[in-house]
Amino acid sequence: MRIHEVMGAKVAHHEVVSISPDASVADLIDLLSEHNIGAVIVSADGQSIAGIVSERDVVRKIKAIDSILSAPVSAIMTTEVHTCASEDVLDEIRQLMTEQRVRHVPVVDDGALIGVVSIGDVVKSHINQVEYERDQLDSYVHQT
Repeated sequence: MRIHEVMGAKVAHHEVVSISPDASVADLIDLLSEHNIGAVIVSADGQSIAGIVSERDVVRKIKAIDSILSAPVSAIMTTEVHTCASEDVLDEIRQLMTEQRVRHVPVVDDGALIGVVSIGDVVKSHINQVEYERDQLDSYVHQT
């Protein structure tokens, strides 16, 4: 299975939610809540990737940064962002997420940001595949 198949199966459309590095953490929290998502791409233009920032980044910095809500997103974002392409194999991305301990991987094709795959998307896809295989085996075993 390829990443584009996972993205095609997502309920929501492929809108990539991004935020400016200069936006406040309070704005970030509003954006996460508004879209009911766990991470946002940090981008000055909505296409390039300056970083990624998640709910976990906010929580981990609460004690470290005074006035966290007024701090810029750039103060808490992760700048080393692991990306994938839509033609990448899902198993490789699952392995990347596990090894690098990341939950969100931006999808970039020909230098353009086209989506984000979350660990939830990967798990859902794996469950669907296992259920399909189970159904096929059950059908085979119970053939008359």
